[in-house]
Amino acid sequence: MELYKWVYQMEAVMLLKVFPIDDYSLYLFHEGTNYRSYQLLGAHIINDCKTSGVRFALWAPNAREISVVGDFNNWQGGKHKMQKVNKLGIWSTTIAGLKTGNLYKYEIITDGGEVIIKADPFAFFSELRPHTASVIYNLADYNWQDQSWQHLKKTANVYQQPILIYEVHLGSWKRDDDNNFLNYRQLAKQLVDYVVEMGYTHIELLPVSEHPLDDSWGYQTTGYYSATSRYGTPHQLMYLIDQCHQRGVGVILDLVLGHFCKDSHGLRCFDGTAVYENDNLLKSENHQWGTANFDFTKPEVWSFLISNVVFWLDIYHIDGVRLDAVANMLYLDYAKEPGQWVSNKYGGNENLEAVAFLKRLNEVIFKYFPNTLVMAEESSQWPLVTKPTYVGGLGFNFKWNMGWMNDILKYMDLDPVNRKWHHNQLTFSFMYTYAENYVLPLSHDEVVHGKKSLLDKMPGDYWQKFANLRLLFGYMMAHPGKKLLFMGAEFGQFAEWQFDKCLDWQLLNYELHNKTHNYVKALNHFYRNQRCLWELDHEEKGLEWIDANDYNQSIITFVRRGKGINDYLIVICNFTPVVREKYRIGVPEPGTYIEVFNSDLEVYGGSNNSNDCVMTACDVPWHNRCYSIEVKIPPLAVLYLKPDLNDFKR
Repeated sequence: MELYKWVYQMEAVMLLKVFPIDDYSLYLFHEGTNYRSYQLLGAHIINDCKTSGVRFALWAPNAREISVVGDFNNWQGGKHKMQKVNKLGIWSTTIAGLKTGNLYKYEIITDGGEVIIKADPFAFFSELRPHTASVIYNLADYNWQDQSWQHLKKTANVYQQPILIYEVHLGSWKRDDDNNFLNYRQLAKQLVDYVVEMGYTHIELLPVSEHPLDDSWGYQTTGYYSATSRYGTPHQLMYLIDQCHQRGVGVILDLVLGHFCKDSHGLRCFDGTAVYENDNLLKSENHQWGTANFDFTKPEVWSFLISNVVFWLDIYHIDGVRLDAVANMLYLDYAKEPGQWVSNKYGGNENLEAVAFLKRLNEVIFKYFPNTLVMAEESSQWPLVTKPTYVGGLGFNFKWNMGWMNDILKYMDLDPVNRKWHHNQLTFSFMYTYAENYVLPLSHDEVVHGKKSLLDKMPGDYWQKFANLRLLFGYMMAHPGKKLLFMGAEFGQFAEWQFDKCLDWQLLNYELHNKTHNYVKALNHFYRNQRCLWELDHEEKGLEWIDANDYNQSIITFVRRGKGINDYLIVICNFTPVVREKYRIGVPEPGTYIEVFNSDLEVYGGSNNSNDCVMTACDVPWHNRCYSIEVKIPPLAVLYLKPDLNDFKR
């Protein structure tokens, strides 16, 4: 049997169909290869010549008896019992007269006679917290208008395109005057307008899968197929994504496939036994987050989780996924003390089944959604994360560069007088930047839990803090790799991010915050217009060092190249507050050079030290090059120089 033969009409844009509960679909689910099991299990509205109502289907292998309870039967068990379809624990029933909006749960009588109430693992919608019932919802009614976007996406080369991601927590980006959440439709106007104006190419959403606790930011999930009701309905979320696409903005969704929260209505001990987790507590317990790890030895868990990623790509048209805490999946001893974990069959700490799962997941994604962005938040030194599975890789196409993020933030936190002693933290990332396809993240995790905001991390007085922040962003934009910035940093939020209030947008009324906002906007658009800053992001010929070793003055200079002969930028970063007059650098060829971007301009809040005149290369050898120029380098600033193409025409 061909592995994917069952997948008919698998396209990026389609309506939700309902699979029959037949031997073939069930076989695939239990084999771990039913990658659209959301069309088999859960609550589905059925209207055909044979029946009308809602079909419920559930996997609960060790239950003695199951009933559907809800607002249609006063939550009384026994009135609508489910029938066991097969020996491996699939249960089903159809209830007439139900429709979108009805509330329901499953009353499960365990093998030991205990009665437990569970939400539907495949529910498409859920009650607003703190209520926990599942809600019947017909996802197929939305009329998508993003056909042009989908067509362009099919021909895109994601590696040779600008990717500039705005990371967003929907509940705290903005709120209304009464501190209430904006709904998906309001965000579809305000957020999308803002992202387009600022020049971002993508929005990355912190998890919108249903979760009981706001404090978890969505990273402890109960409803893997349920768009959170905090901000509206599933169709309204589709509208938000649709509007993004119509405005040329991609959507990336954070997903948590390694662990789940222990709330009583969720997946843990689903039928009174360990169903989605392992029955060995040394494998299932996740002490760091107080959650339970998925059991990747069970093929049904594979069907559930791979289907979940396919679901968001298929039904919600998202353009990418960022898998959270991949290291927690890869290592059996992740964040555990001795005695809290058991080794694999070879005596190692690698979770072999999770590794196999990740490889299969990525194979499925790229078979049917080939231009998807699949990003691993992976903090270890696991090799070949972004290499294809057929050469031994995990199969992702991008990895968050956590090493770069940690190094540069530690470096920027230093008083400039001490930076020369830590120059390697500034340059080390360039040594491995082509080992993987990297995204450079300045994410939400770096501005919470006492870490301070990006602006507040910066040393020096008030002016120097902003100058350092502009320098950080300019350096990041020139470094090989795609880019990600968490909301609020673009205007210099001073306070740490708080999930329960909106960003401090009133800071835009203050001069340096407003100028920083304008700077980031200008920098974003400059980046998108310069092919040399992204076209060869993952090829070594896209980067040339001029001087990586001027640690005494804390200056680095390098070249970023595009595919064109004269398409390059010279990047100069000065990490001290000292103006460097007549600083000589080697250049690639003779001719004249012009300053095309300067973070120290007064319009951005700088001291306005600039190179107003063209710089003519002379035949003074420098930096192992035949020609050189003299440059005025502003304090705590980044300069981009470009060859004057009028002069370079042959």
